[in-house]
Amino acid sequence: MIGWQAVVARHWFGALMFSVLLAAQPGDGRAEVELPEAEVERIVREYLLREPEIIMQAIEELQRRREAQAAVDQRERLAGEREALVADGRDPVLGNPDGDVTLVEFFDYRCGYCRIMAEPMQSLIAQDPELRIVMKEFPILGPDSLLASRAALAAHRQGGYESMHWALLAENRIDEAVIRRLAEAQGLDVEQLLVDMQADPVADHIQDNILLAQGLGVNGTPSFIIGDTVLPGAVPVERLVGLLAEQRAASGG
Repeated sequence: MIGWQAVVARHWFGALMFSVLLAAQPGDGRAEVELPEAEVERIVREYLLREPEIIMQAIEELQRRREAQAAVDQRERLAGEREALVADGRDPVLGNPDGDVTLVEFFDYRCGYCRIMAEPMQSLIAQDPELRIVMKEFPILGPDSLLASRAALAAHRQGGYESMHWALLAENRIDEAVIRRLAEAQGLDVEQLLVDMQADPVADHIQDNILLAQGLGVNGTPSFIIGDTVLPGAVPVERLVGLLAEQRAASGG
């Protein structure tokens, strides 16, 4: 055992020794038994050598409890940040802005898995006319990621977010020349877009998204949120469809 497993084992061994010592104390009407610490250690060690799987069972149980508590903590954080997640008026929304169920995606334009999810997300939008998707720009993979997010949000200020979003995801490289080309192809005011990319509101929006993600324990892209469920990575579209159906059922939709 190494790392946290060894730590857990040591703590568990200490707890077992304490239990043996406690059982040997007077006060319950039984004959008083006093065992020296060395004898307790011997008893415990012999027990563990005879039943070594007990240690792994203890480690697995502790891990299960930690994961369960982490899930509870994350649900509480999601509930506390619900407004920022689904109702921040600055966020671009794909699909139906008035849809009956909301999917939130934290993503990065330089993320290979985000690119993989582009086509399934487009299919999901086409198949579900009541789906509302909140796009959370989350540029965590370097300067090119930040540049792309700034361009997308600047396009949003001109009403051209969606076409710019898909175009950026399709590019293998992002720089100013690429952004100029894409903006022109989308019929955007290129010079205004370049100005808006440097505007404080765009920078503040991205920073707020990063802080929100950190507070929720979202540290990778893509990450999808449906109700109180967080799904990291490239998720099978069937999984998303199933969770969206569950969310609708839970809200009476």
